[in-house]
Amino acid sequence: MKVNNNAKAYWRDNIKYVLILLSIWFIASYGAGILFKDELNSIKIGGFKLGFWFAQQGSMYVFVVLIFVYVRLMNKLDKKYGYDE
Repeated sequence: MKVNNNAKAYWRDNIKYVLILLSIWFIASYGAGILFKDELNSIKIGGFKLGFWFAQQGSMYVFVVLIFVYVRLMNKLDKKYGYDE
């Protein structure tokens, strides 16, 4: 039964990481690009309003960074539960 409990704990931690990272992506894409765009448009980056930048490119950059964060977190999680190579 230890293997079963170990696997359940592994997937519980995995789902926790996925939900946290998806929440960050949601805030960056929907929140910054749509909900908070008026407040962010008062700030300019490279001549473009920050709300516009997040709606057009920022959320994609955040998503790519989150992919690398997820890979790192999963490598640590694999080592923690003995699933590493």
